[in-house]
Amino acid sequence: MRACVATTVHHPEDARIMHRQIRALLDAGHEVTYVAPFTHFNVTPAMRVTPVDVPYQASYGKARGALRRGLRDADVLIVHDRRLLRALPHRRPPVVWDVREPVAARRLARAERRHRVITPSVVPEATLVASGPSLPGEARVVHIGRLSAESGANELVGLAERLRPYGIRMDLIGAADPAVRPLLRDAQRVGLLDWFGYVPNRHALRMSEGALAGLSLARDTVARPPTKIMDYMGRGIPVITTAPGAPLVEHSGCGLVVPLDVDAVLDAVLDLKADPARRVRLGALGHAEARLRHHWPDHADAFVTQAESWAGVTTHALAV
Repeated sequence: MRACVATTVHHPEDARIMHRQIRALLDAGHEVTYVAPFTHFNVTPAMRVTPVDVPYQASYGKARGALRRGLRDADVLIVHDRRLLRALPHRRPPVVWDVREPVAARRLARAERRHRVITPSVVPEATLVASGPSLPGEARVVHIGRLSAESGANELVGLAERLRPYGIRMDLIGAADPAVRPLLRDAQRVGLLDWFGYVPNRHALRMSEGALAGLSLARDTVARPPTKIMDYMGRGIPVITTAPGAPLVEHSGCGLVVPLDVDAVLDAVLDLKADPARRVRLGALGHAEARLRHHWPDHADAFVTQAESWAGVTTHALAV
């Protein structure tokens, strides 16, 4: 099978796209052409994919041209941003849209009539779970993933300032939207936190190990539990989350659910700092749940089989 995977907005090393879905297709013996903004993010394409460079947030015309190049002899197209659905070439294989952002029910239903759609019920969100949980520490909290106003960047900076007198530092691991970059740079400049920018997913997961807590301060507009919560669970880190992450955290008992309020998050962090045994217990519960339900290698074959079905290929053995 020849698959074309495309995005104009995500980092080419995006964990879901590159390190889970594309890697699963390659490991199954399929060929992958990857349309992504490599130059914009200064990324060298992986050796095993056929790259097609496209401008970041490309115009519809440039996106359509990149898709035409990527779709030569392709059996299936998987797109990761909604804008590409409006840039599809007339001649194309079956199209799959991996829904990555909140979508109105009417728009989703319209897309399902025209294309295949990946939702968590089709391909579950998942992570790479460590073989065993790390022991949570007491001097550091961590946030993995893209930083934006919607993901609580302003509250994270406010929290970092409040944590400083208690000897707790904050690590932010992820790229940031342009609107919040000056805030983060200023906070780092005065020593409130360490902002590492984009870090490849495997390294980010290792960097998070040993944290007192993993933070997920998403606003209520986020449609589903952020994947970062599974990342924390998979490393044995207690989770402090706002409402979008509540289903995951409450089901597994791996952390605390708080309002999107700096005082409430601060109290949760200090409660965990004061109770080492509770930190270990929450981390262990999260790790066990992640290993049971959210370990990507357990879902990779099902994803590949579904992609093969969309492409009209029935078995890995037919991969070329």
